[in-house]
Amino acid sequence: MFYGASGEIFAKAKALRLNTTETEKLQWEKIGQNQLSGFRFKRQHPIAHYIVDFYCHKAKLIIELDGGYHNEADQMINDEFRTDELTDLGLMVLRFSNEEVRSRMEEVIKRISDYLNETARKMSPNRGGAVPAPPRP
Repeated sequence: MFYGASGEIFAKAKALRLNTTETEKLQWEKIGQNQLSGFRFKRQHPIAHYIVDFYCHKAKLIIELDGGYHNEADQMINDEFRTDELTDLGLMVLRFSNEEVRSRMEEVIKRISDYLNETARKMSPNRGGAVPAPPRP
């Protein structure tokens, strides 16, 4: 589940959880405690050699919140590389700027909810109108 994350990464993640940013607190208020269709998110979660802001294992979804420094050229390249590595693990990464979270939270939550609802639909045994098999005697 942690894709080979080391003990050191786990320790760093724990420290980050103790120093949550204001934007992360705002986001957590909306997605914590299984508020979105029952999907459970974890904060500051280790995956491989990264610590992601929020992670839902059931949906294989990562949510990253990007502050202003993510607009710098070098950081944009690093973010793209990080996203590519995480998607290579079969994970989906949704990125939102801190400004989006602060000023357009409803849109952020809708985008996350849409992804989760689509995931739930794909996980449903009756998706696409399939008729379930009758029970065996």
